[in-house]
Amino acid sequence: MDYRMLGDSDCPLVEITLRQDETVRVESGAMAYMADVEIEGKLNSKKSGLGGLFGAIGRSLTSGESMFITEARGKANGAIIGIAPAIPGKVIALAIGGGKQYRLNTAAFLASDEGVDYVMKKQDLGKAIFGGTGGLFVMETEGEGEVLVSAFGDLLELEVSDDRPLIIDNEHVVAWDRDLDYHLEIASGTFGITTGEGIVNHFRGNGKVYIQTRNLHSLADALRVFFPTQSSN
Repeated sequence: MDYRMLGDSDCPLVEITLRQDETVRVESGAMAYMADVEIEGKLNSKKSGLGGLFGAIGRSLTSGESMFITEARGKANGAIIGIAPAIPGKVIALAIGGGKQYRLNTAAFLASDEGVDYVMKKQDLGKAIFGGTGGLFVMETEGEGEVLVSAFGDLLELEVSDDRPLIIDNEHVVAWDRDLDYHLEIASGTFGITTGEGIVNHFRGNGKVYIQTRNLHSLADALRVFFPTQSSN
């Protein structure tokens, strides 16, 4: 996938250059502009027919991802498509293949080349009940190529090792090495009421975790006091 970052480095737009008949998969609604590109909305499922429809619906309900994915195909060499995530923040590329696969939190996926796909992996019951994002399933990449992921704010790379496990607020987790062991739990107290924290993710093993520096739900909570409320008559 041939791409470049345009605009502010903290809130970039990604311009992808395509060869004729080369395709990329893009998050639904992310297209900003294009030239010599044909786009087609498809069900966000690897299956076809009725099975694909139910698969896309299930994928949306369990992961929070869109039912649809945009497939962009170059109609000539040098075709371009500009894409932008819905939330302002950093975008990075993760190399997939050679034994390296990642799991992605909700809304992290932005685009991938045609050699990369992702599947939904079921979490255990405890994670399904308490997970603030990801729900019953999380996304796991497969294949070879590159996947673009986006974040709210900046993106930081953290190292996890056997002698240094990490505890990370689940709202800040963007992506992590598939081979890392992890489990979700309440930070402290009763649903974190005493500390203001919610669900945290314990990572163990050896690998990388990518986190975003801002928390969208915290921003929404901070802004809520400024929203007008409906007065009763």
